[in-house]
Amino acid sequence: MSKHHHFTWPRLPDVRHQVACHFCDTLHEVALIEEGTAAHCKECGSVLYHNRTSSLQRAVAFGVTALSLFALMLIFPFITMDAQGNVSAVSVPGAVAGLWQEGGELIAISVALFVIVFPFILLASLLYLCIPLLFGHSLPRSRPVMRIFQAFQVWVMVEVFFLGAIVSLLKLVKLADVELGIGFWSVAGLMLCLAGAISGIDRTELWDRIEIADHLRKEAA
Repeated sequence: MSKHHHFTWPRLPDVRHQVACHFCDTLHEVALIEEGTAAHCKECGSVLYHNRTSSLQRAVAFGVTALSLFALMLIFPFITMDAQGNVSAVSVPGAVAGLWQEGGELIAISVALFVIVFPFILLASLLYLCIPLLFGHSLPRSRPVMRIFQAFQVWVMVEVFFLGAIVSLLKLVKLADVELGIGFWSVAGLMLCLAGAISGIDRTELWDRIEIADHLRKEAA
């Protein structure tokens, strides 16, 4: 029985790309590879790019789940503290507001940007690109949105906030009874789903899919 190779990564026939190895800077021609495999540097063997199985479906699934958890993070308490009968609930937006009121404006702005604003921009841009591509289409301004998606990946620091919160909780449990709220578990899930959404599809594949979808949209117009 012959083996069927699945090349689900479309590309315009006259388009050629090159990619540089992240470790040794060797330039390579970006060739289409079989689904579920990766291309490696011919000099040092490092991974250059992937053709992940069901890449668009994975990116959209993780992205939609992350966006839902993001909404829960904003709505529900992160922790609830009971100190000698004084009960108080703290949410992520409430923590930002509290930091601002206590004179920590710079920290408040940093938390708001790195934990709320930037993750939302990242998720919105990813879904703006990937949902139409599931149906072989692209929305207007997809290329600038793709650049935004790439630029904001390094500025999302939900995991840093989460680890810092855990360290703070270890100190708080000595002073009060602490109950972890839905917001806490939403942040934990958001951290994992963000990683899954970003790694769900390779940026090289995403660029090719956008280019061919833009070409088809222009031809249809």
